Amino acid sequence: MSEPKLHPETLAIRAGRETSEFNEHSQALFLSSSFTYDNAADAAAMFLGEKEGYTYSRFSNPTVTAFQQRLAALEGGERAIATASGMAAIQGVMLTFLKAGDHIVSSQSLFGSTINLFSGLLTRFGVEVSFVSATDPAAWRAAMRPNTRLLFLETPSNPLTEISDIAALAELAHAHDALLVVDNCFCSPALQQPLRLGADLVVHSATKSLDGHGRVHGGAVVGNDALIEQIYLHVRTAGPTLSPFNAWVLLSGLETLFIRMERQCASALALAQWLETQPGVKRVFYPGLASHPQHALAMRQQNAGGTVVSFELEGGREAAWRIYDACQVLSRTANLGDVKTTITHPASTTHARVTPEARAKAGIGEGLLRISVGLEHIDDLKQDLQRGLC
Repeated sequence: MSEPKLHPETLAIRAGRETSEFNEHSQALFLSSSFTYDNAADAAAMFLGEKEGYTYSRFSNPTVTAFQQRLAALEGGERAIATASGMAAIQGVMLTFLKAGDHIVSSQSLFGSTINLFSGLLTRFGVEVSFVSATDPAAWRAAMRPNTRLLFLETPSNPLTEISDIAALAELAHAHDALLVVDNCFCSPALQQPLRLGADLVVHSATKSLDGHGRVHGGAVVGNDALIEQIYLHVRTAGPTLSPFNAWVLLSGLETLFIRMERQCASALALAQWLETQPGVKRVFYPGLASHPQHALAMRQQNAGGTVVSFELEGGREAAWRIYDACQVLSRTANLGDVKTTITHPASTTHARVTPEARAKAGIGEGLLRISVGLEHIDDLKQDLQRGLC
């Protein structure tokens, strides 16, 4: 099902099915913690990896396998490994490929929990971290060291939608025998495939657009078989595993991914254009706008501008909270990628545990709001925001 002749929209529905002897049309949900064997030799062969099959759902389950295969097909990767959350996916990559004394270069424009993982947990275990501008290739080059093992970035970034040049950073990483890891959460494979641009690994918070309905948590890493095998061994041992039920829900989310993203991106662009005309709005951040600093790069790397729009208000936190509190249609929640439009104030939620200095360096001010555009009518979204803008 992963043959190139099939379009991505078809792969999102048909790739990666694991069926039982009943030949069910929908993907079956295999809720079992363990699996039985025909005999002792069969059990021994499966545990040694000499025979394909399922042994224990911490690391092998048919429903999870189906999700992994489908996502790998959509990203153009050889293999994927699913995890309990997006942060578990990132942690799995770091603990697999890094050790004390190693160095990573990371964009300073990241989700707050990712920043805390890097600057807190990794540094506690002896890994050095350099944070640089997501959009300045010279800063990435200057940060490279002999012990640099990995480059990490989000593109578009959370929440300012900064765009990094994936191909250029892949070339830089490989020239130093390092890996390039790209968080593709904001775009999903419907809009961007970093592996095709030279990235080594792609990480996802499947909780977001891959599910699309705010139902379950999940994460994944996609890449070539050799790299994913190493992460699989970590997940198998440490256990940050995706549950079969969540995998089953995520599979249904993937089936509607392309049609959802097409509509949500169109609405996001319309909302961003409208926000640019509103009094009190200092700046709008959306890659699909011609005013975005990396608009041309975004349109080369992505199929559309994405579903996330951020904007900065003249009145700081007071103005931001006024709009936030006035919303009656938009959901006041920090989640994104949902069919329901959400709004959050990053400085006091997603990035609240990041130091004020780090927030300022990343450009996350008190007047910034982030909207993840869903499937409601665009006029209703404008009207809801207008209540607080007046």
